Amino acid sequence: MSKQDKAKTTSVEPSRRSFLTKLWIGLGFVALIEIAGIVIAFLRPRRPRLREVNSEAIITAGPVDSFTPGSVTAFVRGRFYLSRLEEGGFLALSRKCTHLGCTVPWIEKDKKFECPCHASAFDITGDVINPPAPRPLDIYQVFIENNIVKVNTGKLIKRSEFRAEQVAYPKKKI
Repeated sequence: MSKQDKAKTTSVEPSRRSFLTKLWIGLGFVALIEIAGIVIAFLRPRRPRLREVNSEAIITAGPVDSFTPGSVTAFVRGRFYLSRLEEGGFLALSRKCTHLGCTVPWIEKDKKFECPCHASAFDITGDVINPPAPRPLDIYQVFIENNIVKVNTGKLIKRSEFRAEQVAYPKKKI
């Protein structure tokens, strides 16, 4: 084999170094495309998920007469307390403290909710009586159909104060 034949064969065959260089350049482009896709996905606004009100979100608490005025009943399934006020109205209060989200138990002898984490206290309407909780307990919508108390746990209502229109009252019998 002459020197010219050797020169022709070496120039036609790609070297290992040039192959690896091209491979690294190709992988770099793939990585850039992936990073660009991640950045675009991060910056694109999310579509809001539509929540359908399902039958599990409506919890039947029971007949109006089964709740004595001035009492609080815990509902584990719905993660709320049903509070029957002295004047006969109903409030469904969230079990989570508005300070750090700890579960607040109802203390029957003291007639208040006390947070075990930071000693926040709430009255039977969920109003703050001892800080550091910044606002009253959140509530769920309560409605009364055919003298049966029902609570919609599908949407939590955040509030800044207790108002009389938040209370659901049973219809007076004529």
